[in-house]
Amino acid sequence: MTDSIKEYEQHHLDVVEDEIRTQKHKFELSVKKAERDESAIQDNFYNDVRLHSGTYSGLMDTSVSIRQQQQLLDERQNSWNNATAQVEKLKRLEERPYFARIDIHEHGEDKDETIYIGLASLADKPDHYLIYDWRAPISSIYYENKLGEVKYATPDGEQTVDVKLKRQFQIENGKIKTIFDTDAAIGDQLLLNNLSNQSSTKMKSIVTTIQREQNQIIRDTKSNLLFVQGAAGSGKTAAVLQRIAFLLYRYRGNLNSSQVILFSPNQLFNDYINQVLPELGEQNMVQMTYYQYASHRLPHLAVENLSQRFLEDNSGETHKRKINDFKSSLQYFNAVTKYAEHLNHADMRFRNIKFQGNILFSKEMIHDIYYGFNDNYNLRNRIDGTREALVKRLNRRIKSEMKTKWVESAIQNLSDEQLRTLRMGHPEEFADPDEEYRFLAKHIVIGAFKRVHKQIIHNRFLSINQQIVQMLKQMPKLLDLSAAGIDDAEWQTSIDETIAGLKNGQISMADVSPYLYLYDRMTGRHVNRDIRYFFIDEVQDYTPFQLAFLKYSFPRAKFTLLGDLNQAIFTHENSQSMRNDLSALFDPETTRVIELNKSYRSTAQITDFSKYLLGRNSKIESFARNGNLPTIEVTKDEQASLAALQSVIEQEAGETIAVIAKTLDDCKHLSQQLNDRGVKNNLLQTENQRLTNGVLVIPSYLAKGLEFDSVVMWDASKRQYPGEDDRQLVYTICTRAMHDLTVISNGALSPLFNDVPKDRYQLKQ
Repeated sequence: MTDSIKEYEQHHLDVVEDEIRTQKHKFELSVKKAERDESAIQDNFYNDVRLHSGTYSGLMDTSVSIRQQQQLLDERQNSWNNATAQVEKLKRLEERPYFARIDIHEHGEDKDETIYIGLASLADKPDHYLIYDWRAPISSIYYENKLGEVKYATPDGEQTVDVKLKRQFQIENGKIKTIFDTDAAIGDQLLLNNLSNQSSTKMKSIVTTIQREQNQIIRDTKSNLLFVQGAAGSGKTAAVLQRIAFLLYRYRGNLNSSQVILFSPNQLFNDYINQVLPELGEQNMVQMTYYQYASHRLPHLAVENLSQRFLEDNSGETHKRKINDFKSSLQYFNAVTKYAEHLNHADMRFRNIKFQGNILFSKEMIHDIYYGFNDNYNLRNRIDGTREALVKRLNRRIKSEMKTKWVESAIQNLSDEQLRTLRMGHPEEFADPDEEYRFLAKHIVIGAFKRVHKQIIHNRFLSINQQIVQMLKQMPKLLDLSAAGIDDAEWQTSIDETIAGLKNGQISMADVSPYLYLYDRMTGRHVNRDIRYFFIDEVQDYTPFQLAFLKYSFPRAKFTLLGDLNQAIFTHENSQSMRNDLSALFDPETTRVIELNKSYRSTAQITDFSKYLLGRNSKIESFARNGNLPTIEVTKDEQASLAALQSVIEQEAGETIAVIAKTLDDCKHLSQQLNDRGVKNNLLQTENQRLTNGVLVIPSYLAKGLEFDSVVMWDASKRQYPGEDDRQLVYTICTRAMHDLTVISNGALSPLFNDVPKDRYQLKQ
């Protein structure tokens, strides 16, 4: 790159920086003015409001006056919000105004147009942009992989331009450090510079290095289902976060962050990614895990957590795995749907509604009300009608209840203070003592009935626990269980386990989705029509039943699902049939599948090592970033393994090192052993802990989606990882490493490493 080009670009950068500082100062003054104006309005509120309450017209004047003052406050608040947002945007631009330039020629124009692309738009006058937001339609040209004629989508249709130049910058503290001219989407050198940095406990926005295939994910606006199959480290999560930022920009005014929801693998992952959208100037979308969603819906039941689920799946009890797989299937979802529809005609289970220990409305009476409606009533209409009928009957009971002994006793026991408070609710003098008694009795009964009213409104007359058990007992009549390899005795055992769990206030992950879905079908509640875009990360660990349930629960949402079928920890063989299940759930005409096979996270040596864990036919491609070969060290006992681990930790001092063991118990034992050796470490036991720098000891199922400078796979022995069921788990562990990977085995190495050619790693024994 010639000095004259660098001088020109530095001069242009200086001009842009001056404009940013000028605009920032102007908006900072606007923020202060809005704050002063709001404070002045608040201070003079009662002086400026005309209080006239003696007449109707006076009350109207007062109301209008208060409304005017409130409007003034709202205007100042809006001014403050807008000015503050501009200041925040300009602060981001001040750090790095732009990262790319493209020169284009539009057909029919006399000269080329130069466009600079950054994290946000900046104009020095109307319709004259110094910087274009990376999400603007014209900016998409930058992410295409060629010079020459390029088509791009605009709100007015497809446009074609001739791309003359594609230039990339690295800018620090107002100075251009490096310039790359390239005909590729992103120059390899720019990517290498970004990927060579140390990992962080927070994911960073990487709009500067979006690849062409990732750009297709980001800008898709047509698909009702976008399914992204991406190799570990292929940038699928980053692309989806940029996609959310793009959608909020593209549909601003019609879409806000509260209408976007992301289901992620665990809370550690949420903590890891939660800065990306704010860095791009957008508010964070709703983030949660499936476990959090289910637990929030079922506050009185303890839902099986990640650790418990992982232990159950790895317990070796084949009958449990068989039944869990069956309960996870679309076939089972359709059977629950069929059972719910049957409840429209018979078999709904009800509970007595009690008042002061006595039955107020019997379950037989509620049954007669529920099934007394016309056949054309659906489940939701029936439940609504039953609630209304019960509330009416409750209101009619007030008069008779007023004459009971407990009410008389309650009135006699009222304190003077309670009497005064109740009498204040009566606007006039009582005509006689009887009128006062009736007034007091009515208030006492209504107060006492409040709890019953709440029970009715919240459908407490339904018995979902009894209903789910009855459904399980009916299932052999709805489906041929033998086709799933389940005999009557095994099914009855699973029913007994579910009943025992419910009695203890617990529910398994296999039962929680059917439980919620059946309840929602029974009541017609909890269908969320506000969510417009639904994202699921690590979708390979979701069951077909869960996906069908979420599609039912968010009927207006467009779905983006991303994952790697090679990393299925919880669903195993089900993950391989996921595409078939998705085609049954979503219209193939509005479904788009994008595959990302190139891995950018790890060095080429780690990627090439890891892909052989999946077999020799893997499509995964490595990116040309060199590093050390992975190391496999086989030791004779635990103390030798600990010595090997301590040596790695000492060599990698200053970096984030994740020591990944199979289970939480393995991690607890290892962490204590390291402590005994004086090796400082942070044990991650739950998903609610924070990631920290230094040495982390983390169970395999919590490492999902995360990346670390250096990874040590702890005890990769044949004893711990004996066979095929662990293949995807081993692959997931190894692909967490960015720069260095060490595999330590206490005793004979797992046979899963046999497929890795010996020239792909260093062996220590």
